[in-house]
Amino acid sequence: MIWVDREANRIAKRELPLEWVDDMKTPSGRIHVGSLRGVVIHDLLYKALLDAGAKTKFTYVFDDHDPMDAIPSYLDKKKWEKYSGLQLFNVPSPEPGFKSFADYYAKEFISVFNSINCHPEIIWGSDLYKSGKMNDVITEILNNVNFVKTIYEKMYKKKLPKDWYPFNPVCENCKKIGTTKVFKWDGKYVHYRCELDMVVWAKGCGHEGKISPFDGNGKLTWKVEWAAKWKVIGITVEGAGKDHMSAGGSHDIASEICRKVLHYPIPHPVTYEFFIIGGKKMSSSKGLGSSSKEVSQILPPELLRFLMVRTPIERTIDFQPEGDTIPSLFDEYDRCLAAYFDKLENKIPEGKTGEVLNDFARIAELSEVRPLPKKRLFLPRFRTVASHARTKGDVLTFFEEQKGSKLTAEEREILEERVVYAQVYLKNYANPEDKIQLTKDSPKDLTIKQKDFLNKLAENIEKKKDPSREDLQQIVFDTLKRNSFQAKEVFSAFYKALLGREHGPKAADLILEFGIDKVVARLKDINIAKNNSTTTSKSSFTNKISKKIFSIDSRLKKTYPSIHIGVAIIKNVRIEKASAELKKRTDAFIKQHGNLTNEILSAYPEIQSYRKLYKATGIDWHSRRPSPEALLRRIALKKGLYSVNNVVDAYNLVVMNSKVSVGAFDLDNISFPTILRFAKKDEKILLLGDKVETTYKEGEIAYFDKKGGYNIDFNYRDAQRTAVTEKTKSLYINVDGVFDITKRQVENALQDSIRQILQYAGGTVETVAVI
Repeated sequence: MIWVDREANRIAKRELPLEWVDDMKTPSGRIHVGSLRGVVIHDLLYKALLDAGAKTKFTYVFDDHDPMDAIPSYLDKKKWEKYSGLQLFNVPSPEPGFKSFADYYAKEFISVFNSINCHPEIIWGSDLYKSGKMNDVITEILNNVNFVKTIYEKMYKKKLPKDWYPFNPVCENCKKIGTTKVFKWDGKYVHYRCELDMVVWAKGCGHEGKISPFDGNGKLTWKVEWAAKWKVIGITVEGAGKDHMSAGGSHDIASEICRKVLHYPIPHPVTYEFFIIGGKKMSSSKGLGSSSKEVSQILPPELLRFLMVRTPIERTIDFQPEGDTIPSLFDEYDRCLAAYFDKLENKIPEGKTGEVLNDFARIAELSEVRPLPKKRLFLPRFRTVASHARTKGDVLTFFEEQKGSKLTAEEREILEERVVYAQVYLKNYANPEDKIQLTKDSPKDLTIKQKDFLNKLAENIEKKKDPSREDLQQIVFDTLKRNSFQAKEVFSAFYKALLGREHGPKAADLILEFGIDKVVARLKDINIAKNNSTTTSKSSFTNKISKKIFSIDSRLKKTYPSIHIGVAIIKNVRIEKASAELKKRTDAFIKQHGNLTNEILSAYPEIQSYRKLYKATGIDWHSRRPSPEALLRRIALKKGLYSVNNVVDAYNLVVMNSKVSVGAFDLDNISFPTILRFAKKDEKILLLGDKVETTYKEGEIAYFDKKGGYNIDFNYRDAQRTAVTEKTKSLYINVDGVFDITKRQVENALQDSIRQILQYAGGTVETVAVI
């Protein structure tokens, strides 16, 4: 279940006669995409509450009665600064055909959020005041000003002036509201001055007078007004960005006033993170970043909505449209649509995998802008569309050949839309190197397994006469499955062989694009016998190793026959801080997996295998996370990764990619032989970073040498005495798999670890085995 359904279920349990969902914004300029996230979040809550059976209403308030307090950077300051301090509904529109400045920018924003299927009822703040609906709460606030002052002073821990009032009247002389200060309330009128230098962004006229505070003659100050609008409108649900919801922030003040002064229940709060563009938080009046309208021109409406629906609210959306971001977003959207189609066809399996797929399908449903199709459609992959748009190829013919039949009218519409947005992407955001072109150079760094896959794939393609796209996809899948290849490892080789880089369009699409004969010839040209990888030096994999080095205890092997352990010794390494290149690769991995959640993480079979082993040995995996889960969980929780050194950081990348546990130890501090066995009663280990020894639980699994344990729970944590430090000269490596983690996966993780360590730390491989 995704976040919004959980939240809606909690709210619906209150069983209020009406749940009133609301959001607000001051239309002080082009409204940036950061505010669009708020609209979508409230729209999601509204729709999820309806799905949960609650009677619900959704409104959006434009605070057009606020003063113009800054001139947007895209407007001529000299022309517009004379309006500073006036209410926005009294400032003229920058373009003809609109009632005011506020009307122009609000309606631009309305057109954007309507386009992504958000249709709240619009409330204008000026109407709330002019209609008299705010009169009673204004009276309550002014009559209880000392109580309101106490709340402010307690929250901010500073005294306010005796003549402080949270109300700004409209100056009867200059009509400004941003420069007035009330110094007295007599129960009928507020007495005020229009101060010359009260704010830096507007000049007052110096007028002093008195005026009724009612019927639009002024406004409450922001934090007080927020609480007042909750009561006047009848709002029961309203969220805000974390800047407003932080301790001591706007929401805390408004909540205290709402509860203690206005005696109205605080609406259910929902805190959400920022939406930023390229690392910059949005600000409407400064004109920085991209407006909602501009971003809506980059992506189709469904994709823009999807971007916000699929991201949990506690995560910042840092949208950087350059490079691979947009094609990857289309891929994610298509993946969720595929899950939606699976749901329509009752093809979603039971268990954790099914839960994840149901969440994907729900995300697709909540991303709906136009009615979703009622049966499965062929989806032209955006990457391939962009490739054809770049080369000006016949995109329709290509995809009809790929599908194996004519595209339906609906499929053609999707294709035509993607062609339009591909042109936008190629013109403004694509990397020049993303061009789909057959590379002239054969890759020099492929492993034996990678070359074996390419050779087998070529042979299998040749066996099939005139294969269709579906045939090719099946051939690729069968080649993987029948030979137990790991997709990530061999696909990178496939793309290197054809494109010279590690990613590209779907394999079948690429084969058809270059031509079957040409691809087969290229794959066969990569001679397995030549250019033999130096990754494992003199050590090809063996399933035997001397018991003087390592063994698995017979009782352990009998209990868990699926256990496979990789072992390697690498001498003469150079341990130092991680290089800039390695850090860049780590950052790229984190960014690539920005949408990882604990739910997705829990569905990985490797993670499930380690958890199963922990449970079987009496270890609570909630408190001791297997190392692949611990690393990936930090990414899912947006906590980042620690950098240790070039060796640890290098093999941690392998652990995260493969989800297979790897440990490296200082060879000179290992006292051979080593063994993987059950821990005995009262055995202890001093773990890295601890000051007190930890007692093993009898029956948990760990690696031991003659001196004792050097790790705990299958590479959960390591001993201090064998830690890899800058003094380490040689390494002893263990890789472990069990249950659904196959021997080939252990081999691949070991080989990748060796390759990465040699790349970043040098050294010579002495021993390699998987048993």
